[in-house]
Amino acid sequence: MANDNQQPAGQSEEFEREPVPASQLKGWKSFLGMYAGEHAAGTEFMIGPLFLTAGVSAFDLIVGLLLGNFMAVLSWRYLTAEIAVKNRLTLYYQLEKICGRNLVTFYNLANGVLFCFLAGAMITVSATAVGIPFDMEMPRLDDTLPNGPTWVLIVLVLGGLTAIIAAKGYATVAKAANWVSPVIVLGFLACGIVALNQLGVSSFSEFWNIWGEGSAPFPGQIKYTFWHVVLWSWFCNAAMHIGMSDLSVFRYAKSARSGWTTAAGMYIGHYMAWIAAALLYAVYLKTPEAQSFLTDNTAPPVAPGPLAYNALGIFGIITVILAGWTTANPTIYRAGLAFQAVIPKASTFWVTMLAGAIATIAGLFPAFAMKLLGFVALYGFILAPVGAIIVFEHFFADRFGVERNYAEKAGIHFNWAVFAAWAVSGIGFYALSHYGDIFLSFLTLPAWVTAGVLFLVFSKKRRG
Repeated sequence: MANDNQQPAGQSEEFEREPVPASQLKGWKSFLGMYAGEHAAGTEFMIGPLFLTAGVSAFDLIVGLLLGNFMAVLSWRYLTAEIAVKNRLTLYYQLEKICGRNLVTFYNLANGVLFCFLAGAMITVSATAVGIPFDMEMPRLDDTLPNGPTWVLIVLVLGGLTAIIAAKGYATVAKAANWVSPVIVLGFLACGIVALNQLGVSSFSEFWNIWGEGSAPFPGQIKYTFWHVVLWSWFCNAAMHIGMSDLSVFRYAKSARSGWTTAAGMYIGHYMAWIAAALLYAVYLKTPEAQSFLTDNTAPPVAPGPLAYNALGIFGIITVILAGWTTANPTIYRAGLAFQAVIPKASTFWVTMLAGAIATIAGLFPAFAMKLLGFVALYGFILAPVGAIIVFEHFFADRFGVERNYAEKAGIHFNWAVFAAWAVSGIGFYALSHYGDIFLSFLTLPAWVTAGVLFLVFSKKRRG
């Protein structure tokens, strides 16, 4: 998972309502390090172990992640980057031209709230590391409510500090995050190597046998098959690629070929880091404590702090804290910007503090982190269809006689064709998922395509 949608260093607040000029364009190397760092984040410490709780097999995990992450890279390269270098506009300004300012405000509200919940999950991750010296009881996989006063106090302190830093010093923090990203990547790699040694793995066959043919999912979890892994890993960042959020990043690219640099994020963060984190949990599952949970048919805890501490000691604790912080801090900042679009008269400081307060409250409830696979699937499902509006207008508007940038040209603030396409596809496919008991990531692509097609149909009918 990406920790935010930040643009190349030094450019985050420029050219918000105009195309990026040629003098400010960046080569592919500017994006390579950014994506490698962004996607080796606090979320990875949760996602890797959660795959094990879903009972995946070795083939499903290792090959499924290869394919799913490759599809994500293709989405960034041939959709996001392709459109970004043609228009060189932020997502929000391009949406405003198509949808109208009021509808973009509604989108920002949804985006901001979802960002807060994601940041809350990362505060939870960091809290599991901070709590180790205090002998804090770690949240269990099926926990929903706070499990004690120590947990509450640590989350409140972490959340408060993160919110203040996000509100007062994002530029400095962004630079610091770029510096610590290599440390986090090194930490993930070291965790994986140490875990392999602790598991006694000396050959590829022994590595493969850690997952083997898979197992029954833990209590309260669903079974992940090959296609669960492929589609979830493809769409866990759906909001960023097919949802077009990273238009704001790639508008600085000299060429759409810079979209290939997302492979660094996918195969360092969403492959190496996920598997390394899963190996940490595999070590824990062999302990008497974990076995006692399984014997009682109860899901063992998934606590990144103790898992990393068991492998790397103090460096493991530092890695988890840094990974969670470098995800939560810019995510809260971006949520604040989204909220400012809703209440434009409020200062950036106070809307960011509001976002931090919401994220901290969310962090008190372990369910957001423990159900991260499901939450991330929902996040992408909700926001991705908005990107379909941009994609389908870009590639098909002329062919189907649809007016480009209709809201801007017509002087309207709310494009009902866009809202209807988003609402019908989202509500319809979510209902199908809920009542048909279908894994939500299976329906993200159909919902995305449906939104795009409906947008063309509704826009064509309006013009006619």
